[in-house]
Amino acid sequence: MTKPFTLQPLLELMQNRADEASKELGRRIAAEQDTKAKLNMLIQYRDEYAERFRQASAQGLSPAGWRNFQEFIGRIDEAIAQQRVVVLTSEQHTAAGQAEWLAHHHKLKAIDTLAERHLAAELQREMKQDQKQQDEFSARKARSDQSDAA
Repeated sequence: MTKPFTLQPLLELMQNRADEASKELGRRIAAEQDTKAKLNMLIQYRDEYAERFRQASAQGLSPAGWRNFQEFIGRIDEAIAQQRVVVLTSEQHTAAGQAEWLAHHHKLKAIDTLAERHLAAELQREMKQDQKQQDEFSARKARSDQSDAA
């Protein structure tokens, strides 16, 4: 009978932690993609608004209209700058999540390797025990056959 792997609870704990780290990394990647999409949307909106400003200024703008366009573009530029900070922070969170996932993955792999070695050793021990039993059975049968022949 095989001996149970004594580190099985640790293996299961490491598996659970690796699974959670994978889920968290997925959430962080999704959040990063969302922040980048918002940044791209702001940049696109700024480009479109700047084009409208160019068209309006080509047709002639009052000083108040000019100031309104400039102030609004300034606000969009501020929003873009803020979103770039959010994107950078999100990228850092994703990188930290990747490092955490990798650490959990390495720990899990180490414990899993120990489990595989334990299983291989147990199988080897069982095979030796089975072979010993077969040899004993064969030896008894041979002795019995010799005594029957005599």
